[in-house]
Amino acid sequence: MLTILAGSLSLVPQLALQQRVAVPLAARRLAVSPQAALTTDEKIVPRDVLFGNPEYASPMLSPDGKLLAYLRPDDGVMNVWCRTVGKTDDRVVTADKYRGIRQAFWAEDSKTLLFMQDDAGDENFHLFAIDATSASSAARDLTPYKGAKAQNVITNKRFPDQLLVAINNRDPASFDMYRCDVASGALTLDTENPGDVLGWGTEDESFEVREAVSMNPADSSTIVRVRDGQDAAWRDLVVFPYGEEGNMVDFAKDGKTCLVLSTLGRETTGLVRMDVATGKVLEEIASSDKCNVGGILLDDDTKEVRVVSYNYARTERTFFDDVLEADFNKLEAAGPPGSEVSLASRTRDDQTWVVSYRRDDGPAEYVLHDRTKGESTPLFVSQPSLLGFKFAHMEDVRIPARDGLELVGYLTRADSDKPTPLVLLVHGGPWARDFWGFNSAAQWLANRGYAVLQVNYRGSSGYSKSFLHKGDKGWGIGDMQHDLTDAVAWAVDQGIAVKDKVCIYGGSYGGYACLAGLAFTPSLYACGVDIVGPSNIKTLLDSIPAYWGPLRNDMLLKIGDVDNHPEFNRAISPLFHIDAITAPLLIGQGANDPRVKQAEADQIAFGMAAKNVPVEYVLYPDEGHGFARPANRIDFNGRTEVFLAEHLGGRAEAFEASDEATATFPLKTKAYEYPAAKAMY
Repeated sequence: MLTILAGSLSLVPQLALQQRVAVPLAARRLAVSPQAALTTDEKIVPRDVLFGNPEYASPMLSPDGKLLAYLRPDDGVMNVWCRTVGKTDDRVVTADKYRGIRQAFWAEDSKTLLFMQDDAGDENFHLFAIDATSASSAARDLTPYKGAKAQNVITNKRFPDQLLVAINNRDPASFDMYRCDVASGALTLDTENPGDVLGWGTEDESFEVREAVSMNPADSSTIVRVRDGQDAAWRDLVVFPYGEEGNMVDFAKDGKTCLVLSTLGRETTGLVRMDVATGKVLEEIASSDKCNVGGILLDDDTKEVRVVSYNYARTERTFFDDVLEADFNKLEAAGPPGSEVSLASRTRDDQTWVVSYRRDDGPAEYVLHDRTKGESTPLFVSQPSLLGFKFAHMEDVRIPARDGLELVGYLTRADSDKPTPLVLLVHGGPWARDFWGFNSAAQWLANRGYAVLQVNYRGSSGYSKSFLHKGDKGWGIGDMQHDLTDAVAWAVDQGIAVKDKVCIYGGSYGGYACLAGLAFTPSLYACGVDIVGPSNIKTLLDSIPAYWGPLRNDMLLKIGDVDNHPEFNRAISPLFHIDAITAPLLIGQGANDPRVKQAEADQIAFGMAAKNVPVEYVLYPDEGHGFARPANRIDFNGRTEVFLAEHLGGRAEAFEASDEATATFPLKTKAYEYPAAKAMY
């Protein structure tokens, strides 16, 4: 059974159900010596190599193991391709001509491919189906409701002709669960949302919707509800008050117990077995004192735990299956030096795997592994064009905050012998985190001569409930931003960074952190790059999508009550502190962004321009929350490279604005007129 959530969430807690996803299992930590000389290529690595479409991505075996699907460009646009396993009869299946497909997966009938697509970044994803076995098949929209969004897709091997999908067509604020006949596309309302449910789950044997995760908008507690059958009443299984974390993983085979992740009574999430009738914890299965449980792999039939992974700085695993552990040990030994192995896809009988080898200094490599024979066959490299260049290693580092809290960071740099200009690359979310591995942005900036520092500041997810909530009310002028300030000071003290040559760079919350850094610590940064970052927290929350409604109070508890305390909103919103900004700023924004609306970029850019503060604002009319189209991504990064070279002194590849990715400025004021083909004012 598989659950797919359309679109990654940023600037909102990720609470919708994700427990049916097979989480990749990375290898044990591979030590990187901090004294090692870290080098990058002497040549300029072209932007289109780093930020163009991968040659291969997301390989996925059909449940019966006969077909392999994957994402690959067709005429420059990402589409779904397919081949017969063991043959080279590769063929393109879908026919997207513009935006590209980024999410695809198999239906359990082993012939239907499912994929998600939105319209120009509006995140109203629809679920499409196409017959991978027919050369003349056309894609069918299984959720054809204008303005509605599909998510929470669940398939089940015992019911290969069906799937479940949540759609908010009845009420834009609520996702109801529909049962879909895969062959005909017929939809039937299965379970109606009472208004507070964020995600749904099923019991495997019956394929009935028996689980719901909701949030109480009054106190922001998370509630896991269950019912004993399709027609039974819902009841609360476990409640996680605000400040606690948890969710159900799956029902046991007999449906009488279930696996649950929970921080109740502990700092980090532990994997426990719970009685479905009473909610009583029967046993603790796995936990770590340093960080939350990460990936969990279950036996599809018995529902027994096979392996659990954790990630403090690098991924570690605890095995409950000796055969599986032996398989992974063999794969690790056979992999490229310095790589981490993970399971990307597997067949229904679990005898054929697609295995990924992930590195920090090169592209991912995929192999097809036959467990019965114990043999692996190379499939492809995700971005073979990267193999012609040398990249820096990524070091995981520990940074002490001013109050003594340990922060995990990742450092990518071209020269470890002397200080260089630094780019502080701030992750979005903010309730997310950075991970070790090849990072195109970090490698690009290191290749241009910068040290790149990524920090899991307090408020980042995955460490503990205390670490997460130490970020509460820490935006802008609080401890979350102080952690970034302290990370810069650490890099200077360690001889990594040149003190007066630091850029703060980020997207979404990272974009907000950029604006906050320039406004509240103006002497710290030489420049900033803000991608889809909010500038006024009150207007941000007033414009969030309707289906985020149950989460709004949770966001207020984490951020601070900007609704009832306008002075607090003014204190943390960079828009009201433009007078303090002195460093130049580059802004990138998607016109169709449903999370951080265009107005957030307009108001800070126009306000800075009115006060003659150096600002460059680039608006992409066919993008949403970030830049999905390579032409736009490469164009904005070209502008960024020139901007950084001017203000930090690194090197830059020649740049000419793309006609396809021309920035536009639809707003006009009495003082300023912004021509469509010009990005600087």
